[in-house]
Amino acid sequence: MKIKAYVRFERCYQDLPKSIQKKVDMQIKILANDFRHPSLHTKKIKGSEGIWEVRVDIFYRLTFEIIEDTIFLRVVGNHDEVLKSP
Repeated sequence: MKIKAYVRFERCYQDLPKSIQKKVDMQIKILANDFRHPSLHTKKIKGSEGIWEVRVDIFYRLTFEIIEDTIFLRVVGNHDEVLKSP
């Protein structure tokens, strides 16, 4: 699948520590090949139709939506903050 990022995602990504950015990059590569890969712990976000979350690590998550054959990255950051406004 193709991957595109919304501006909000890009801004959030830039604010992350470099070590977390590397983890995000790795998860995005896996996501592009198989969004249901077990290491991603992909799940739908309750109350937000069509929006999914991926685990970056124990503290960080990213959200995305799929439109046709493209994954649109929505937001990335601290687990609790991301899920407040996915």
